Formats: sequence, C-alpha cells, structure tokens
Amino acid sequence: MRYPLLFSLYFCVFFALDFTPYIHRHLVLPWTDFLATISGGLLTLVHPHIVVVKNMIINDVTRVGVTILSGCNAVEACGLLIAGMFSFPTYWKERLSGAVAGTLAVQTVNLVRIISLFYLAQWDHWAFEFAHRYLWQALIMVDVLVVWLIWIRRLAQKGKILLDSQAR
Repeated sequence: MRYPLLFSLYFCVFFALDFTPYIHRHLVLPWTDFLATISGGLLTLVHPHIVVVKNMIINDVTRVGVTILSGCNAVEACGLLIAGMFSFPTYWKERLSGAVAGTLAVQTVNLVRIISLFYLAQWDHWAFEFAHRYLWQALIMVDVLVVWLIWIRRLAQKGKILLDSQAR
C-alpha cells in the first residue's frame, strides 16, 4: 500500500512543479529548445538544409518542419519514471542513479522520435500524424516501462530492494 501512495505523491508533486509558470519558463522551455538544437544538429549530419529556431526544426528547402512543444519533450514521461523510481523501496543512491540513467535513456529515445517525426513530416502528413499522435506516444510509455523494469531487475540482482521494515 505504501508504494502506490508514494508514487501518487511524487507524481503529483512533479506535475505541480511542471505546471508552475516559473519552472515551465526557466526549465521546461529551455529544455525543449535544447532538444530542438540537438535534434537539428544530428539532422544536419545527414541533411545540410536544416534550420533550428528556438523549438522549431525546419527544412530550409521544403519549408516543412516540426515544432517541439511541452508535451513532446518527454518531460512528463521522465516525471512518470522518476516518480516510479523515487517511490520504490530501495536506497536513495539507487533511486538517484536510476533516475539519471533512466532520464538519459528516455530522452535518447525521444531524440529518435523527434528526428523520425521530422522525416515523416517531409514525406507524408498522414504518416506523421499517426506516428505523432499514436505510435510514438505508446513507444515512449513502453520505453518508460522497460527502463523501470530493467532498473528493478538490476536492484533485485544486487539485493538492493528493501523490505518495509528497512525502507528509507
């Protein structure tokens, strides 16, 4: 019973912070712009006609591009993962290292998502919309689940899962 309550608490705190105007303006939006810059930089390795303007990645030849918005930056997915890790009965060192590694894993998959959506936008609007609204939404959540399960398995193999009487 303790795990679901802690998970709910951490999840609510994370989203309350995420929707705080100050946090959104000074952390979430710069992170979103940074994702566009990294994605655009990776795209220019293959396609030289890429322009990045804040959170937009545009093909300078076709004038087709993508805009990364708050729901597309995987911040919420990382919040879900971190809530799951922070509420799990293990040592704080394990929680923190899992949160860092898990966030990197989710954000790496999100970069693949952004780049694939950029190319789909160049190719076919229907395919872009389907991948954006349904396919990648599900894949990012599956990524969160897989990362969390791998983390728990690693904890179990190392004997780092705490009993209720040991929980810290």
